[in-house]
Formats: sequence, C-alpha cells, structure tokens
Amino acid sequence: MSRYRLIPTPAQEAVLTQHCAHARYVWNLAVEQQSWWREGRVGVPGYCTQAAQLTEARTENRWLREGSQMVQQQALRDFAQALARFIAGTHRKPTWRKANQNEGFRIVAPERARLRRLQRKLARSSRGSRRRQRVKLAIAGLRAREADRRSDWAEKVSTDLARRYDVIRIEELHIPNMTRSARGTAKQPGTGVRQKAGLNRSILASGWGKLARRLQDKAPGRVEKVHPAYTSQRCSACGHVAADSRENQALFRCTACGFADNADVNAAKNIAAGHAVTARGRSPLGGRVNREPQPLPLSA
Repeated sequence: MSRYRLIPTPAQEAVLTQHCAHARYVWNLAVEQQSWWREGRVGVPGYCTQAAQLTEARTENRWLREGSQMVQQQALRDFAQALARFIAGTHRKPTWRKANQNEGFRIVAPERARLRRLQRKLARSSRGSRRRQRVKLAIAGLRAREADRRSDWAEKVSTDLARRYDVIRIEELHIPNMTRSARGTAKQPGTGVRQKAGLNRSILASGWGKLARRLQDKAPGRVEKVHPAYTSQRCSACGHVAADSRENQALFRCTACGFADNADVNAAKNIAAGHAVTARGRSPLGGRVNREPQPLPLSA
C-alpha cells in the first residue's frame, strides 16, 4: 500500500475535518444501535438496512446531506466488517469513536466515483463533439483498468487455492440469472430497477464467474460445485436448518444450539464441507434426502 503525506490548504482541511466528523457520527450511531441488542430481541439492522436509514437521515439533516455519501456509507461498511470480525472472535468489539482521538475516514474505489462523473458528462455532451470523444476515451480507460485488476485478482487467488488445497468447493452460482434486469415489460414493469441494476454491477465487478473458471482450469477434477440452497440457513456447528437463524445480513445465530458466527462465514463453512440441500431435497454430494429444511446429522 502506498502512503502519501497530505499538505491541505485551510479550505481543504475544513472539508477533510468534516469528512472525519461525518464518518465518526455514522459509526457511533451504528455502535449505539448494536448496544440496544439483548439476548432474545430481534437482530440489529445490517448494512443494507442502515444504508437505507442513512439515506433518510441525509434527507432530514442538512449537515449530513452536505457531506460525502461515499464517506458515510463506507463508515457503515467498516462497522459491519468490524462487527463480523468480533462475532468471529478474531477482533475486539467495535466501540465509540471520540473527537480529536479517533479521527479518520476511508474512500474505497475512487475510480468508480470518477466513472459516474464521466458518465454524467457523457450524457450531457453533444453527439460528435470533441469533448464527448475525450470523455468516451476516459471511460474506456477506467473500465479497462478495472477489468485488468479483476483478472489479476482472479489469477492470483485461483493459483494460490490450486496450490494449497486438494479439494476446492465453491457455491454453484448462475450469474446470468442473478444479473438479469428487473425492468420487466411494458405491460408489467419491474420494481426496484435502479437498485437491481446497482446490484448487478456489483456482482459482475466481483469476478465470481472468472474465478470459478480459472479454478477449474488450474485444478481440474478437484473443484466441486455445491448447490447454494439453505447454506445460509444451516448451522455449521450442529446442522440445524432454520430461516430464523439468519438474524440479519451479518449475523447467524442457530435457534437450536445457540452457535453464533458471521452469516457469510457460517455459509462458507457449509459450502467447504459440502453441506447443502437442493430444491428437491437431495444433497448434491449424495447422502440422505430431506424434503423440507430440517435438522441434519453432524458429519463424521
């Protein structure tokens, strides 16, 4: 990671200080929400719910609205990650941030913000103009660099996994189906089109399909695809399957044995062990049949 010393002007320093204040404020709100949770209560809101609440807060609060939404959303993402690490037992519980002590903010993937700005310029520019051509070239350059980074990541990760493991299990995802447009038809228009389009872009930018293909190329015969059904509802400790165990986007707490873990980590453990139940009730790796989600026996 490269590090640079900033020497901001007084005006720039004021903006940076405001970013720190916004990030600290949003983080502390998330900590306060988490502090309300007690055993037996409904789970605290996850990142998606908190992001929606942030949008409402920005509408009602001018001070927040004047700040960077990217900075504020990143503070929520950082909190969700910190909470997941605490639940996994690898880090301490996230605590309050104090002014003049815990100052800082993060901006991730600034090129995406630049891409959005260029796309707005492209929409406003006249066809055939030199400005439009320059903007199109800049957009093409950004997308090419993003594709290169995605390919580099897939190559490095797939090589590392193929070298270290004899058997590699991945979730069997049908990405073309997952990234279909939500527009619908003229007679039956879809709902949440913008939100679904954003989700589609995130999925495609993650490079899941490329990683799976490169794993199969580098570890032929050693990659097993696990059906994703109920992997997020199955307890990796006792095998109990229940939708209520997924308390929110980040937290899994088994309703049978009380085992708690980050929801994604718990699902990953099930996939790694080959634990899944298909829509017809049969494990894709063979074994007992379960017509409906129900407790499963522990693996030997």
